[in-house]
Amino acid sequence: MKIAFIGDIVGRPGRDMIKNYLPKLKEEHNIDFVIANYENASHGFGLTLKNCNELFSYGIDVMSGGNHSWDKKDIIPLFETHEILRPHNYPEGVEGTGCKVYDVAGEKLAVLNLMGHYSMPYTDNAFRCAQTNVERLHSEGVANIFIDFHAEATSEKRAMMMLLQGSVSGIIGTHTHVSTDDFQIVKGTAYLTDIGLSGCRDNVIGMDSKQPLKQFLTGMKGHFDIPKKCKKILQIAVLTIENGGCKSAYKLKIFDDSRVIQSDAWLDD
Repeated sequence: MKIAFIGDIVGRPGRDMIKNYLPKLKEEHNIDFVIANYENASHGFGLTLKNCNELFSYGIDVMSGGNHSWDKKDIIPLFETHEILRPHNYPEGVEGTGCKVYDVAGEKLAVLNLMGHYSMPYTDNAFRCAQTNVERLHSEGVANIFIDFHAEATSEKRAMMMLLQGSVSGIIGTHTHVSTDDFQIVKGTAYLTDIGLSGCRDNVIGMDSKQPLKQFLTGMKGHFDIPKKCKKILQIAVLTIENGGCKSAYKLKIFDDSRVIQSDAWLDD
């Protein structure tokens, strides 16, 4: 099977890039299944019903979340009506789930959404949650497992890779909005610390730079806004998975000025 993953979709600029490029990418790259992170999709904070339906209409199959999953009240009923995940390591009793299994190209694919701890809301232990659920999925005969690990600290993401390498098909990080240059495949597990945002690329993590600069200069906090006009980027990872292991992977950076940069994951077995 060939799956694709898109990290933090930030506001309308991110949604526009999905609209303009994802349908064609699915056809050109023979992609069977698309996972995307929604937590910044509605003006940078959370997800509305309108934007949820919009993104699914462009060819996304399931969407994962993070610390901003709860910013819009629309999200609660969506857990029951749409293929929407939230970090699985939220305590028991929280609405929704962060782990689902899908039929993709005649095989089972599990998508697991986790959230880290440093500078994040209180949750149960992400590493124990990951270990327990991967073992459970294996016992149920599910070999193909993809993880969106939504975390601030690069060390947490790398530690998750060391814990699960050889046991899952892929682990790709989200949250920082800044892409890293360490896409690799180790023991059949594809790993990328952070895929980076899809949205505005000429500002501060997809947001208008005025408020972040004011905050850094004065210490005075305020509301972050999405620029009305900006230069945009779509960042998407494509993984080929066989029998639970990732055989090859690459990342595409697609710019709104028609540039496309492809970088292949290196094999490090």
